[in-house]
Amino acid sequence: MRLSPSLSALCLLSLALASGVSDRALAACGGNFGGFVAGLRDEAVRRGHDAGAVRNFFAGVRQDPAVIRADRAQGVFQRDFIDFARRLISRSRLDNGQRNAGRYSAVFDEIERRYGVSRGVLLAFWALETDFGAVQGDFNTRDALVTLAHDCRRPELFRPQIFSALTLYERGDFDPARTTGAWAGEIGQVQMLPADILENGVDGDGDGHVRLKASAPDALMSAGRMLKGLGWRANEPWLQEIVIPGNLDWAETGLDHGKRVSDWARLGVR
Repeated sequence: MRLSPSLSALCLLSLALASGVSDRALAACGGNFGGFVAGLRDEAVRRGHDAGAVRNFFAGVRQDPAVIRADRAQGVFQRDFIDFARRLISRSRLDNGQRNAGRYSAVFDEIERRYGVSRGVLLAFWALETDFGAVQGDFNTRDALVTLAHDCRRPELFRPQIFSALTLYERGDFDPARTTGAWAGEIGQVQMLPADILENGVDGDGDGHVRLKASAPDALMSAGRMLKGLGWRANEPWLQEIVIPGNLDWAETGLDHGKRVSDWARLGVR
């Protein structure tokens, strides 16, 4: 479905208000790219970032049209679950998962102790996101974030990520000229946005840095912490198969309805 310009603007404004992004920041998207970057630099200094660091961070930034093309071509969301799963699950990934489970057994033990997230779930995320770190993306992360913040489709998501990446740069954990990742700005073996790295990053290998691209322990520990922060509770099932009766009233279903297991049982769900 294509939205009219006025409806698109209304949806965007609703998202911005829900996420706390100011009207001024929303209005800054689009227009001359050089002027947009100048506005980012000014805002970064107002936020308290060192002027020299800001200058170095934005030096050489460029608009990347390949990022916009990728953003508009997310065909994976048009596939049903069965087709999606068949394309992702392979014997090679299962074998690599088993090998990595053994290689990082002590790391997974610590993750389960701290965060309660099972190794099978993390191995699945790791495989899905980057094939266990083999395919992490080659888009310049800073340029991708600035490009997507300049684009008026989702600035409320990407504009704050630029300042988070700047903070990572000031900490020595981000190189604006060389850090690469996915087209949408995610970094590392489990593909985390800069703000998520700041909030959930863990130095899993004890070297004093959170480096999600090169360090599997850092990436896995950070993913476990992030999942717990999102509400993961240990020892609860993450997926259960059910059988429904043919006469189920579908008006009783949906994310806006909540029932106890006993309620569903009375309706014939097993």
